[in-house]
Amino acid sequence: MTITLLHTAEAHRATFDALRDRIAPGVTLLHRVRPDFLSRAQSGADRSLEDDILAEVSRAVGPVLCTCTTIGPLAARAGALRIDAPMMQAAAERGGPVMMVYCLDSTRAPSLELLETALQIAGNPAPVHLLPLTDLWPLFTAGQSDAFHHAIAAAVRSAISRSREGGTVVFAQASMAGAASLLDDLGIPVLASPEFALRAALARL
Repeated sequence: MTITLLHTAEAHRATFDALRDRIAPGVTLLHRVRPDFLSRAQSGADRSLEDDILAEVSRAVGPVLCTCTTIGPLAARAGALRIDAPMMQAAAERGGPVMMVYCLDSTRAPSLELLETALQIAGNPAPVHLLPLTDLWPLFTAGQSDAFHHAIAAAVRSAISRSREGGTVVFAQASMAGAASLLDDLGIPVLASPEFALRAALARL
């Protein structure tokens, strides 16, 4: 049994291999890393990029999971599973307000649209609060994962303390997942996309 993962950052390989070892050790993960897809999408997605993503998905083995939220809509149109879709659905079904945290501007629009659609389908009229942490993205690109995750956790903790509204926190990008365990004491659900997405991809096998 094989799942192909389409990444735009090499760092996601280790994240998903560790998840696979924990929840589905018999499954093979094939990693396709295309950082150029993200840089091209940030410059304005065009037909050429859409065609290249379609080609990657078409020649993949097994279900395809796209781990990049920025190119997620293009990958979904090509038949891949968007990494953030299962998590957004889970957040919407929990009820109550949702705080969407993101660290890359190009992630904002596709993730927000997906979340608002999930809320509508779930019949959840609760508000969505956005927490942009784009100033932290250079930590990730520099490979400073621990500092990146701790900075995200601190910012979320501060924002929740100020809002006092509760609800659910969602991390729009897979790269942010390591911050979730740092917020176990927050008292509200903090959702990260990788495990939700891998379980959904396993269900497609």
